[in-house]
Amino acid sequence: MFSNKHWGIHPDYHKSVTSGMAIEVPRPPARVIIPVRQHIGAPCDPVVTPGDRVRKGQLIAYSSAPMSSPIHASLSGKVSDVSGKPHPVFGECLSITIENDGWDQWDDNLLEERDWQQMSTEEILGHIKKAGLVGMGGAAFPSHVKLAPPKDKKIDTLIINAAECEPYLTVDHRVMLEWTDRVVTGIHILQKLLNVSQICIGIEDNKMDAVAAMSKAFAGTPVKIVAVPTKYPQGAEKMLIKTLVDREVEPGRLPMDVGVVVQNISTTVAICDAVTHGKPLIERVVTVSGGAIKEPKNLLLRIGTTFADAIALCGGFVGTPEKIIMGGPMMGIAQYTTEVPVIKGTSGILALNKRDVSKGLESGCIRCGRCVQNCPMGLNPSMLSILGEHGFCDEAKEEYHLLDCIECGCCSFNCPAKRNVVHYIKYCKKLCAEKAAAAKKG
Repeated sequence: MFSNKHWGIHPDYHKSVTSGMAIEVPRPPARVIIPVRQHIGAPCDPVVTPGDRVRKGQLIAYSSAPMSSPIHASLSGKVSDVSGKPHPVFGECLSITIENDGWDQWDDNLLEERDWQQMSTEEILGHIKKAGLVGMGGAAFPSHVKLAPPKDKKIDTLIINAAECEPYLTVDHRVMLEWTDRVVTGIHILQKLLNVSQICIGIEDNKMDAVAAMSKAFAGTPVKIVAVPTKYPQGAEKMLIKTLVDREVEPGRLPMDVGVVVQNISTTVAICDAVTHGKPLIERVVTVSGGAIKEPKNLLLRIGTTFADAIALCGGFVGTPEKIIMGGPMMGIAQYTTEVPVIKGTSGILALNKRDVSKGLESGCIRCGRCVQNCPMGLNPSMLSILGEHGFCDEAKEEYHLLDCIECGCCSFNCPAKRNVVHYIKYCKKLCAEKAAAAKKG
């Protein structure tokens, strides 16, 4: 893996549209729709019912499952509904609707200043768990799980992922420039929690102002700031680990197996807020951009804000959008309605016009090998797509390492036959999951 020097691609990045725009803090929306599932793992169960009055930061959904993350109200108001609503990842999900009362009052005992330096590692981890923190780069892995590796896994390196390699997205870029002090505190908290000897911040070299800001902030400390080559998907965990510390995470293994924990930089800021002030994850920065958005912006949005409300804050559409995506254009998820809500893993809302998404008609694979050459995981996406198209999930899994695919989209981007390679691979993974579930039941 990673032996091919040609891995990765260079799409049009479109970052200049919002990279110079400061984070805007709009008024809270009239209502929020908060799904009980916003993370990898078990969904939460509501602990409120219609008619209840809640305050900002109040716990509204919880699960006792180890792999889960609690969910909090993102504004104060009245719970008007608890039912299935559109979800940007799962299609539909049980959700809690809160009508804004206009007071925006915090729940009691939140935002009290705390001295993290006097906390034990158990207390720090407890605050992170209680605040409902998850990976904000898109994966939404519960942070309290990731930051508590098994005792037999010796962690010596913390990597802060600030590469932000997806086109259009400038969330992490602005966070580094505007919330520098919180980045610094978050990293020091992580250093204490993990007791690591090496810390690296990886930033793509198309963000040199952020490199300068981080270099100044960490001057005189052991924290290493690295301007990594701009190449998609440089921000994928395994790619960044290889680039920064020259360690390879073998197929089926995790970063902790090579002594590394990788943390997204926006999540690092949320860790600072949770540990020093008890602030739950109830808002996040979202880049709203694309050719069909009138006024692209970086917005600090409450969790549960609908895409429609977010887009309205940017002046609405220019013409009719061809596609609306949560996340970036390479790995993001296309949406069928703008009534889906912003969730903890929503880094971007893109409204693309026809020119942005025009790809042409799909044809059969011409065996050119471009997808193999550019695959960062060293796979054969061509064969995986063919097997997926015809439903041969066992062969794809056992012979062509289906589950090692990170679904980055390099293969689809470079395919001269215009094949929807990632679509077929995702379909194949779905078949494998259904087959495994059926076998477990039987």
